[in-house]
Amino acid sequence: MKLALIGQSLFGQEVYTNLRKQGHKVVGVFTVPDKDGKADPLAVVAEKDGTPVFKFPRWRVKGKPIPEVVEAYKAVGAELNVMPFCSQFVPMNVIGFPKHGSIIYHPSVLPRHRGASAINWTLIEGDKKAGFSIFWADDGLDTGPILLQKECPVEPNDTVDTLYNRFLFPEGIKAMVEAVQLIADGKAPKIHQSEEGASYEGIQKKSNAKVNMAQPAEVIHNWIRGHDKVPGAWVQKLLFWISSMLSGSVPAGQPIEVEGASHPGLIAKSGLILFGSDGKALQVKNLQFEDRKMISASKYFSSDEAASLDLTDDEKKMAEEIRAIWKGILSNVPVIDDTTDFFKSGAASMDVVRLVEEVKQKCGGVQLQNEDVYMATTFQSFIQMFVRRLRGEDQEEELVIDYVTKDVNNMTVKMPYQCFINGNFEDAEDGKTYNTVNPTDGSVICKVSYASVMDVDRAVSAAKEAFDNGPWGKMNPRDRGRLLYRLADLMEEHQEELATIETIDSGAVYTLALKTHVGMSIQTFRYFAGWCDKIQGSTIPINQARPNRNLTFTKKEPLGVCAIVIPWNYPLMMLAWKSAACLAAGNTLVLKPAQVTPLTALKFAELTVKAGIPKGVINIVPGSGGLVGQRMSDHPDIRKLGFTGSTPIGKQIMKSCAVSNLKKVSLELGGKSPLIIFSDCDTDKAVRMGMSSVYFNKGENCIAAGRLFVEESIHDEYIRRVVEEIKMMKIGDPLDRSTDHGPQNHKAHLDKLVEYCELGVKEGATLVYGGRQVDRQGFFMEPTVFTDVEDHMFIAKEESFGPVMVVSKFKDGDVDGVLSRANNTEFGLASGVFTRDINKAMYVSERLEAGTVFVNTYNKTDVAAPFGGFKQSGFGKDLGEEALHEYLRTKAVTVEY
Repeated sequence: MKLALIGQSLFGQEVYTNLRKQGHKVVGVFTVPDKDGKADPLAVVAEKDGTPVFKFPRWRVKGKPIPEVVEAYKAVGAELNVMPFCSQFVPMNVIGFPKHGSIIYHPSVLPRHRGASAINWTLIEGDKKAGFSIFWADDGLDTGPILLQKECPVEPNDTVDTLYNRFLFPEGIKAMVEAVQLIADGKAPKIHQSEEGASYEGIQKKSNAKVNMAQPAEVIHNWIRGHDKVPGAWVQKLLFWISSMLSGSVPAGQPIEVEGASHPGLIAKSGLILFGSDGKALQVKNLQFEDRKMISASKYFSSDEAASLDLTDDEKKMAEEIRAIWKGILSNVPVIDDTTDFFKSGAASMDVVRLVEEVKQKCGGVQLQNEDVYMATTFQSFIQMFVRRLRGEDQEEELVIDYVTKDVNNMTVKMPYQCFINGNFEDAEDGKTYNTVNPTDGSVICKVSYASVMDVDRAVSAAKEAFDNGPWGKMNPRDRGRLLYRLADLMEEHQEELATIETIDSGAVYTLALKTHVGMSIQTFRYFAGWCDKIQGSTIPINQARPNRNLTFTKKEPLGVCAIVIPWNYPLMMLAWKSAACLAAGNTLVLKPAQVTPLTALKFAELTVKAGIPKGVINIVPGSGGLVGQRMSDHPDIRKLGFTGSTPIGKQIMKSCAVSNLKKVSLELGGKSPLIIFSDCDTDKAVRMGMSSVYFNKGENCIAAGRLFVEESIHDEYIRRVVEEIKMMKIGDPLDRSTDHGPQNHKAHLDKLVEYCELGVKEGATLVYGGRQVDRQGFFMEPTVFTDVEDHMFIAKEESFGPVMVVSKFKDGDVDGVLSRANNTEFGLASGVFTRDINKAMYVSERLEAGTVFVNTYNKTDVAAPFGGFKQSGFGKDLGEEALHEYLRTKAVTVEY
């Protein structure tokens, strides 16, 4: 179809380009005259293609069409006028001239907000939905019949820019092309515009844009964001820019009187806090003065930031290069001097983008944003801002951490101890703390913030804001992966410090903490960082809806705010197993470390800031499971909860998650993992790996072999060799590199293990070795061996979660019998088999009811292999590609064309 495009701007340019791609012929482009020697983007692209371009300053004079303009238009012979963002008044003898008439794009769901400032009024009026209309032009003001409409929700902190960039621009371009195709196919409707719900609001003037502070906070917020860009909402000769509703508690700040407000505002670190008549608060990011200078609202009371800097020779050279860039953009200005104002010299929004990108190209390594230009509008102020940025003087305020420091393990470790919420370390809301204890000697390491329900709510609010409106949710997946790689690198740089903290807080032997607790955590983040840009949906062949055709595809989307609750046996590694997959999928998180081992999680939080993870993406709230964990289960804004811990608590969590908002759940719970050792095994390996299956990490291991089944003919020899090996194990200070066996995690757990062993003796099992607390300071338990364990005994059924080897015999050759005994449990986390017979190994591995089966090895987990249990050991997977799907949802999309 032959088209005439009447419009302007990048939007017009994109519509033009896409229509040509669809095979339509654009016979003429009618756009606005050049401004300050620069052509409109639509004219630029059309001229490159050789399309006839007309730049009429107007189509009418005193309401009457200009004959020569109309004749020039008619000469192109268009069959349809397409009018994307047309700002000129076009006469009806042009509108109605083509065979198919004219269609116009309008950024509102007509008939609401007819007129030129529809996006602004959508926000000012507090509409819950926005959208656009493509309609057939008539002689009214946006009153013609509707051809096509699309809608989108208005988010609480949407601005004109976010609405435009997220929906109105990209979807509007597609819809214009779709509308033209509908007309070409003879399928375009003409739906009469009802006058019901019709509204018209004129273009706002500055005199009408003053903020009425005697209104609810949300109304004030809508007024400010609706006036962003033009003309700007104001009070006391100050224009307010970038408003958002305040979530969480009101921050501390310096009071400031605000005209018409019943409550003074606050200048806080985050901006200007304003209060509505309903007592609720909103936040304004930037302020602009009458001279157009813009500042961060948080710096309203600061000393003059524009104090002149003495430039080095290299900086002066860069300044002259930037002056040349300004001159190239402001070609109408004879000389660029220090007082030249970018906007007063005629620059527009596209020029801002060009300036930022040219400066970044010329002066690599300096990060600039469009907003920086609005805040430094004169050449001198821009250079001052640029040099400060170059020197690193204009960075965000450094994270303030009130460390606890300890000289230990030949180093000084620095440990955060407060809640980590929205990128800051801060005390619990009610100021409560608790002691975290070193299990090696029972001493208090430090006091840690004891989070309350209010702290959980603040953390969830921060995570939701970061997901909905922050840079994380909009970030390119590859950039997200880059941040996770950087985080892994920082963890590696701090691995000795992390391992030391892990050792003193959890009792892990330092060498194991370094290799596994920390080492596997680093591997996990690197593995999932690589997945960020490889999360894909698929196309699905479906039955076509003839005569139309269909395309059906799936998209994998993040869930939103996720909660993670981790145990005390591997504090950092369990954090990594869950949070790396959660973050790679694009979610934000609120994490509760185990109450007795919070310190590596809080150190990790510090490293996330250094890695550049945006505020609010990761929040860590130490405290009790009954309080913090329960609130997470109940919270309506959390969409997924991942938990590792006991089966009874897992059941309670699952119930709470179902009742609250049916949030998604994954559970890694208790185990009683069987290990079957056949007489034809490699005995040396079976002894070594069998001991590791029980005593690894002092038995505080979710997949520990809870019960060994040893074939009768080798049973006694096997036990003799195990006891010999135990006697050679060194029990002691976990920071000593030669130590084999460290303290149990905490006193209550040690007491439980002693009781477990006492009960085993009472039931008639044979205590071959150990069974007692070690006679030394700290929470040390002897490595223990029980034999003659019968299937009905408590220690045969229940997990010890400690260094207790529980051994039962089985008759030689009774493969099916031992399998039946091994599977006679409600748990199914892991299992193992030792045999040289590959047929027997495969037979047993196929029949063991467990999420992981080890053959001739044990504890061999890898970041690429999925990990999770069957039966009452839970469901869902950590690690591997499958873990990503725990933190994603699948959306099916069907398009008819």
